[in-house]
Amino acid sequence: MQLSDDRINLSPLCELDFEFFVDILTCSKIMKHVSKTLTTEEAKAAFKIRSLPWDIKSDRWCTLPITKIATDEKIGWVSLRVVNHDTKTAEIGFIIKSGFQRKGITSSALKLVKEYVLNELNFNKLVAFCSVHNEASFVVLEKMGFSREGCFKQHILINNQYVDSYAYGLCKSAL
Repeated sequence: MQLSDDRINLSPLCELDFEFFVDILTCSKIMKHVSKTLTTEEAKAAFKIRSLPWDIKSDRWCTLPITKIATDEKIGWVSLRVVNHDTKTAEIGFIIKSGFQRKGITSSALKLVKEYVLNELNFNKLVAFCSVHNEASFVVLEKMGFSREGCFKQHILINNQYVDSYAYGLCKSAL
């Protein structure tokens, strides 16, 4: 799978992305609102799993690095996983490096994945979760048409603290 527009390219995680992937997951600044900051060993193990081939029947994450076409620089990723095959529901997540946020890149990446999942794969719904403290993430989700469907108390563990997270959904019928 390869998705692109005039500014960015999304393609599956590959061996060339190893250092980029590990750098993000071990950076406390980037992971501040996402999850615990991983050790290098934990990030290496995550890479082994995330870089395996993915298909629609997989229950694990498909990680698509975001490459800025003009500079060929990897600036983050969008991830996708099927959470319920029967209801055709998939979860989406994203991480963007500092300095590239609030530039429309996340919106572009989400639009590409949203169109792919809902139109090409013919899924019914996309869901996403983000920390209630991660305003940049929930603002972009709302901008992209996701509706806040609830708040899960103490839903994620970030730096040994339980943090509430917002649940977002986007149904194909709402497009």
